[in-house]
Amino acid sequence: MPNERKREFGQVVNALKQSAETKFQELKTALEAQAEQASAQGIDLTAPGEPLPLGARHPIAITMNRIIEIFSRIGFAVADGPEIEHDWYNFTAMNTPEDHPARDMQDTFYVVDAPGMLLRTHTSNVQARVMTTRKPPIRIIAPGRVYRNETISARSHAQFHQVEGLYIDEGVSFADMKQTLLYFAQEMFGAPKIRLRPSFFPFTEPSAEMDVWLGTDTEENYRLTKGTGWLEILGCGMVDPQVLENCGIDSRQYSGFAFGMGIERQALRLFGIPDIRLLFENDVRMLRQFAASV
Repeated sequence: MPNERKREFGQVVNALKQSAETKFQELKTALEAQAEQASAQGIDLTAPGEPLPLGARHPIAITMNRIIEIFSRIGFAVADGPEIEHDWYNFTAMNTPEDHPARDMQDTFYVVDAPGMLLRTHTSNVQARVMTTRKPPIRIIAPGRVYRNETISARSHAQFHQVEGLYIDEGVSFADMKQTLLYFAQEMFGAPKIRLRPSFFPFTEPSAEMDVWLGTDTEENYRLTKGTGWLEILGCGMVDPQVLENCGIDSRQYSGFAFGMGIERQALRLFGIPDIRLLFENDVRMLRQFAASV
């Protein structure tokens, strides 16, 4: 402060100090009186409070986070999109027009009062949105909840969770996809090897189903693999050039691969849960078992 203002400033600071000391003393006196009153009533204010029960992550969340963590190590970023989606992003952009027979494979919940809107049947809508808004290289995974009009049973549900992956760049090959998925299988399941079986998906060509080798050395593995030693865990393939063109990406310059898996199936395997319905019944007796897995 300038010399000519130091006296004035000092008076203000002293007034503030005295006001603060007075307020502090008033609060201290009030708290002491409260403590004396509580002590007279036999209440110990220094005693620890009642412990609050700690929750735990849901098995689906644990499994999803584990998958995200594995792919994040090799450069895959997490992308998200709406669960109520337009038909174009869910089907048409993915090379599945209205008359395509592949639509029969996915019983869809449509929004009655909003033509063209539906509950997404897979997280491929996120892939479509990313491809139409970003330029390659693209390397993403899309975890989330999806919906299909299916009969609820021990192995299926009308709502479930998926993780889909997408990698687009110049010169991406089937070998790149295979090596990426082998890495995932080894990190997630400790599986020593994988196999790819020819399959069909409208948005990839060629397409494949991927199995991991669990063996038959234990009763659980024998049951899970039906005595074959192989367990199917995901579908995959090279992105169909038409999908790239639909989303404004030059298929002559870029190529890519995509894959998708149901998280519930992985959770059932990892935690030995026999019935998918247990994941959605909110029975805390079942959920408490996974507190140590957080």
